[in-house]
Amino acid sequence: MQLSIIIPTWNNLAFVKLCVDSIRKNSAYDHQVILHINDGSDGTIDWAKSTNLHYTHTPDNAGICKAVNLAAGLSEHNYIVYMNDDMYVCPEWDVYIAKEITAAGTDNFMFSSTMIEPVSHNNPCVINRDYGQSIETFDEEKLLRECGSIVKDDWTGSTWPPTIVHKKYWLETGGYSIELSPGVSSDDDFSMKMWYAGCRLYKGIGKSRVYHFQSKSTLRIKKNNGRKQFLMKWGINQSTFNKFYIRRGTPFTGPLSTPEDMPWETFRAWFKRKIM
Repeated sequence: MQLSIIIPTWNNLAFVKLCVDSIRKNSAYDHQVILHINDGSDGTIDWAKSTNLHYTHTPDNAGICKAVNLAAGLSEHNYIVYMNDDMYVCPEWDVYIAKEITAAGTDNFMFSSTMIEPVSHNNPCVINRDYGQSIETFDEEKLLRECGSIVKDDWTGSTWPPTIVHKKYWLETGGYSIELSPGVSSDDDFSMKMWYAGCRLYKGIGKSRVYHFQSKSTLRIKKNNGRKQFLMKWGINQSTFNKFYIRRGTPFTGPLSTPEDMPWETFRAWFKRKIM
């Protein structure tokens, strides 16, 4: 099963090289890789040309939302994967994705691979193992030796990349919302857009693994106030959506249902604290 993998990158050549190399080396299928190159003055454009990669380009940093939308416009396959440039895919990552797509019984889903991260933020969706925080300290051999033996069950609440959706739902929802540029809270926003498109299958795939070096590009940007923008746009805050709608981080038990009782008192109390 072939995927169109879109990867925004911003003068991060060493990491995006490692990312693309891992896709080519550790994937079971021959996928289309599409970069969006922000700026590219570090040689990323020349490298992309020399390796015959599909890419789009903006002369400055367009941010995540515009970048992924431009790259998705070149997608050739039915399934779009959004991946960060500071990720390394583990063997058979795509095999488990293909199995889930086949078993889903619907094209209206949102899947995520499971990230392995070196620094813990108490995120129940993530495996915490340190295999290096830079290109120089990355212990690829140890990761490849151990990644298949780490136990991680499937989880509910797909939001973070690598995310996988059908191309028709990417087009129906309009992709990522450019009003959230450069991109803080755009993942949650896209999940909400999928919810309104009827998606109830938000699954994190425990056996599909990627190593994530953690925000090597986003640390350089001036961030938008994504939490406030999400609240003003949807009328609820992100934590309410994540906890009561997609139930992010809880064990996967099947497709979700719409909450019968919206916790408005909890929301009102939170909003009152924010505006006081």
